[in-house]
Amino acid sequence: MSARPGPGLLSYELTPEQAAVVNAPVGEPQSLFLEGPAGSGKTTAAVCRLLRLLEAGVPAESILVLVPQRTMGRPYLEALLGPGAPAGARVDVLTIGGLAQRSVELYWPLVAAPAGFARPDRPPVFLTLETAQYYMDRLVDPYIQQGAFGEVTLSRQRLISQIIDDLNKAAAARFPHEEIGARLSAAWKGESGRLRVYERVQACASDFRRYCLEHNLLDFSLQVEVFVRYVLALPEAVAALRQRYRHILADNVEEDVPVAHDLLADWVAGCDSAWIIYDEQGGLRTYLGADPVSAYGLRSRCRAWVRFTTSLVCAPAVLALASGIGRSLGFEGAPAATRFAPANPAPEQAGTDPREAAVLIHETFHTDMVRTVAAYIADLVHGEGLPPEQIAVLAPFMGDALRFDLMLALERRGVPCYSHRPSRPLRDEPAARCLLTLAKLAHPGWGLVPPRSDVVHALVAAIADMDLVRACHLAAIAYRPAAGGIGLVSFERIRPKEQLKITYLLGNRYDALRQWLAAYAEGAAAPLDLFFTRLFDEVLSRPGYGFRRDRDAAAAAAHLIASARRFRQTIGEQWPEAAAAYVDMVEQGVLAAQYLPPVGVEPRAVLLSPAYTFAMGNRTVEVQFWLNVSSSAWGRRLYQPLTHPYVLTRQWPQGTPWTDADEDLTNRRALYRLVVALLRRCRRCVYLADSTYSERGFEEHGLLQQVIFRTLRRAAREAEAGNSAGEQDHV
Repeated sequence: MSARPGPGLLSYELTPEQAAVVNAPVGEPQSLFLEGPAGSGKTTAAVCRLLRLLEAGVPAESILVLVPQRTMGRPYLEALLGPGAPAGARVDVLTIGGLAQRSVELYWPLVAAPAGFARPDRPPVFLTLETAQYYMDRLVDPYIQQGAFGEVTLSRQRLISQIIDDLNKAAAARFPHEEIGARLSAAWKGESGRLRVYERVQACASDFRRYCLEHNLLDFSLQVEVFVRYVLALPEAVAALRQRYRHILADNVEEDVPVAHDLLADWVAGCDSAWIIYDEQGGLRTYLGADPVSAYGLRSRCRAWVRFTTSLVCAPAVLALASGIGRSLGFEGAPAATRFAPANPAPEQAGTDPREAAVLIHETFHTDMVRTVAAYIADLVHGEGLPPEQIAVLAPFMGDALRFDLMLALERRGVPCYSHRPSRPLRDEPAARCLLTLAKLAHPGWGLVPPRSDVVHALVAAIADMDLVRACHLAAIAYRPAAGGIGLVSFERIRPKEQLKITYLLGNRYDALRQWLAAYAEGAAAPLDLFFTRLFDEVLSRPGYGFRRDRDAAAAAAHLIASARRFRQTIGEQWPEAAAAYVDMVEQGVLAAQYLPPVGVEPRAVLLSPAYTFAMGNRTVEVQFWLNVSSSAWGRRLYQPLTHPYVLTRQWPQGTPWTDADEDLTNRRALYRLVVALLRRCRRCVYLADSTYSERGFEEHGLLQQVIFRTLRRAAREAEAGNSAGEQDHV
C-alpha cells in the first residue's frame, strides 16, 4: 500500500529513522522490536504507526495497544481523540489485566467450573484494589488478633496490601500461589521468627484464594491465572483473540509482567504486524512485578530490530550528566546482563561538560531550601517567561509538610502549581477527609460519630475563608453529637457575642451547609458515591465554599466518588451495610486504586510529584527541581517484610538466599534507572536542592548526593586537564 502520510501524520514531525519504520508497507507481515533510551521517539513513532494503520484502512477493532499501566496509554488515547484521527476509530488500549478481565468474562461459562469456582452458574465479580482489601481484611483479622505476624511492625492496611501483592507477583511470574511462603523463607537469612511469619502469609493468601473461589470473586491475580491457565487453553478462545487482534503495539514492555511477555511471544508470529517497544534503562516497576529481562527476550521473536539512539529531548549537557552519574554508580562499558535486568549505560557525551546541566542549591535548614527553590521557580516563570507547566518539582516522597510548604511558597510568588500523588491514601487528602466527615454527620444511623477535631478540619476545608481558630470556636459551640440528628446546631442559636467572633458571613455559609446535611439526613439514604456527588455539586463547589477553585480538592473528590462507585458496584446487594465499612476502611488508610484522569491538556501549572510517579508518566519538561538529594530514600526500596520484588520473580534462583550484596546492587541499579529516567525527560537543566538538616532535623548523606558530587568533581578535573593540555598545545 502507499506510504504517503495522511492528515493524521502531517501533524507529527518525524526524524528520518522514525519515518522509515512508521511508513513501512501496511499489509506485509511485520514484527519489529524497537528499542532505545527514553526520549528517543519510540512512543511517538508507535503512535504514528497506529494512525498509519488506520489511514491505510486497517479496521480499528483489529488493533490492540498493550501497555503496562493505563497512564502509559494516554499518548495513544490522545492521538485517537485528535483531529487527525479517522472518525469513529475505537482501538483497544488495554493492560494485561484489562485483557484478562474481558476474556474471563466472555468465556466464563466454559472456564468457571474447571477453574474451581463454587458457583459456575452465577456471574463473576471482578475486584478492584479497594474491594480486594475489603475482603482480605475480613480474612486476616483473626490472624492479627492472634498476633500471628510476630515482630513485624506494619499498619493493618500495609500488611493486607503486601499479602495481596504476593498473590499478584505469583500470578505475574506464573508460579503457584502455594509457593509464596516457601520462596520467601528460602531467601531469608535473618532470625528464624520471620519464617513463622511467612507461614502465616502463606495461610492468609491461601484463605483468600479459597474465599474468592467460593464466592466467584476475582482479584487481579485470579483474573490473570484463570485467563492464562483456562481461557488460553480453549482453542476457540485463542483462535478468536488471534482473529480479532491482527495488529499489536506493545509499548514499554520492560515495565510489564512476564505473563504479558509470554502472551506476546506466542502472539507475534501469527500477527499481520507487531511492534514490541522496549525502553533501555527501564524497569522502574520491578516492585510491581515488571521483568525487563523477560521483556528483552521478545527481541528474538521479532523479524526486525531497530534501535533509536538520538535523544529528541535532552540537551547534550543533560545527557552528559546522566552518563556521568552512571559511571559514578559503576554502570559503564558494555551492557551488563544480570539476573535483574540488562543495564545499557547511557552513551558518553564526548566534549560536553555535565556541570552545564546542574544547578546546586544548598541551605542549612529544610524550610530555607523550600523557599529558595520557590524563588528560583518564580524567577524562571516571571523573569524568563518559562511556562509553569514546563517545570517539575520532584522528591523521593512528596509528604504533606513538603507539599504544603512548596505550594504556599509558590502561591505567595504568584506561581500556579498542583500535585500528583497517585499512590497516596485517600484519607491523607484533606478534601477526602472532609467528605468522609460530612458523610458521617449526614448518616447518623451508621453510629460513626466523628471526633470534634475531624469536624474542625472539615469546616476549614468546606467553607472558604474559614480559618482554624474560627473553626475550632464554631465546632466547640455548635457541634453537639449527643443532641442526636446530624449533631450540628443552627448558627442562629449561638449567642450574638460568639457570632461576632466567627463573623456572620462564615456563619451563614456554615448554616447553608448544615441545612443541606439535615435535609439529606431526613430522607432516604442515597448510595455513597451519589451523596458525595450531590454534596460537591450542590454545596462545596458553589461560591463561598472551599472546593470551588481548588484543583487538588476537586481531583480528590472525583477520586473518592469513583472509588465509592466501584466499591458499590462490586459489593452489590451488601452495599447498604457496607457503606459504613467502606468509610471506615478508607479512614484506616486503604490505598485507592489508580483512576485515570480525563484525556486533555495538562494544567498550566508547576507539577509537584514523587520522582517515580513523574518518571512513569512519560512526560517531558524543560526544567526539573530535585529536592532532598541528600536523602537516602532516592533509589532505596520500601520496607516490605511480607513480600519481595526480586525474590518473587522468574529471575531469582529459587532457594538462593537474599544477601546484603544483592540489596546493595539492586538499590544502586534502581537509583541509576530512576536518575536516567528523570534526566531523559528533562530538556534544559536540573536544579539539585538539599539542606544540611532534613525535615526531621537530621543530617543525611545519601547515595544520590555522593554520586552527584563525584560526577561534578570528575567533570571539573577533566575540564581543568583539558584546559591545561590546550595551553600547552598553544605554547
